[in-house]
Amino acid sequence: MTTLIIILCLILIGIVVVQLGRVNELAGKIRGEEAAENSANNFHGILCVVFVIGFMIMAVWTTAYYKNWCLGYGPHTSASEHGELLDSVFNVTVFFTAIVFVATQIALFWFSYQYRYKKGRKTLWIPHDNRLEIIWTAIPAFVMTILVVGGLDAWNTVMADVGPDEEYMEIEATGSQFAWFLRYPGADGKLGTRDYKKITGINPLGQDFTDAKNWDDFQPADIVLPVGKKVRVRITARDVLHNFDLPHFRVKMDAIPGLPTYFVFKPTLTTEQYRQNLKEYPEYQALSDPDDPESPMLWEAFEYELACAELCGKGHFSMRKLVRIVTQEEYDAWVATQSSFYKTQIRNGDEDPFKGQVIDFEIRDRRATFNNAVEKARASETDKVIRLDYVKFQTGSANLTEDSRYELDNLIGALNKYPEMVIEVMGHTDNVGNPTSNQTLSNSRAASVVNYLLNKGVTSSRMTSRGYGDTVPTDDNATAEGRAKNRRTEFRIISQ
Repeated sequence: MTTLIIILCLILIGIVVVQLGRVNELAGKIRGEEAAENSANNFHGILCVVFVIGFMIMAVWTTAYYKNWCLGYGPHTSASEHGELLDSVFNVTVFFTAIVFVATQIALFWFSYQYRYKKGRKTLWIPHDNRLEIIWTAIPAFVMTILVVGGLDAWNTVMADVGPDEEYMEIEATGSQFAWFLRYPGADGKLGTRDYKKITGINPLGQDFTDAKNWDDFQPADIVLPVGKKVRVRITARDVLHNFDLPHFRVKMDAIPGLPTYFVFKPTLTTEQYRQNLKEYPEYQALSDPDDPESPMLWEAFEYELACAELCGKGHFSMRKLVRIVTQEEYDAWVATQSSFYKTQIRNGDEDPFKGQVIDFEIRDRRATFNNAVEKARASETDKVIRLDYVKFQTGSANLTEDSRYELDNLIGALNKYPEMVIEVMGHTDNVGNPTSNQTLSNSRAASVVNYLLNKGVTSSRMTSRGYGDTVPTDDNATAEGRAKNRRTEFRIISQ
């Protein structure tokens, strides 16, 4: 119904305009063509003056009214260190162009009024004026020089890369139809190498996992950065042209397939600080959702965002990521909750180049876990048993697997650290098979561990071995998982 009413109104307006034209035409015939022409010229000349006055008033009023919604003004001053320089260049440009804009618009419509057609008026022909040409050439050239030199200086400052000895953190953003893939370095502070040929559904960034720097990289859902820390963003794309845009930080750079770009910036305001700035302005003391009285205020709902500023396809609108700027303590806590992409998504899968092998970070992690277990057992009055989770044997035999040496070397390290410590190595099996055979196998496996330790220099007086067969299960032998847990090797601290 509303649409029908609007259509009818438009039709009526059209009819009115046509009828007014006919009335004007008839009036012209009655008054005479010359009188009608003079009247029309005067009328349109006055309209030009009225329009330019109204236009200038509206331009000034709307600028003042919407100032606090515009980037660079009111609460929306730059949230990055370099952004203040860009805002300054923008304001200088606006100052000079506003002078030209106001002058040309007033001249345009005033000339339309002042030099409207009048009978008997003659045109003044001026073929050449050196002074006028010098003025309109010299002044714009001078202003352009100021703008270009200032802009070039700002460009060189803003686009400078990090220095070799400069402290910074580096992250990566990859545009794809229609999402952003983010990558952060792990504890090593370095991003691993990539190869577009390795991009798959499981490995969306084509990370080369033969490069150890990739092992601790993680891919968060949002951008989280510490305030006051210089950030270098690697920017690229997988398919078409995208654009990495952080408007509140004055960061904007194309993401180009096959041509990596970058941007360096330093956040100066946390998300919470920016919200508090907004809180001081009445425009942001309104509900973020007018239809929901329980919704937060506009200043409370504010979030920094990453957007794609390039029209990259029909799903372009969905390329939005939240950006949170936090304190260093909050950032460190957030990083602690993130998981390595390689460890959680790739490790021992079909795309893992080290499938079935024990690699460096696992050796370190296992050593730390083992040492913690030893310290806990030494401090305990009752629980002195430590499970050797990574000591394995070949099926049905007492022959140690090659990877067992890492766990046993950890045990040797503990024995060397505590020279008074005496242990008992204990072998266990599940209940599958003959109990006597299980007992014999558990004895042999415990003895095999002791022999390894003896060959590594541990004295026999500091250790004994014993097999318990299937007599001390820790889980239900009715399930495969339970039986696997019961096939274990442990050691007990006898004295320390």
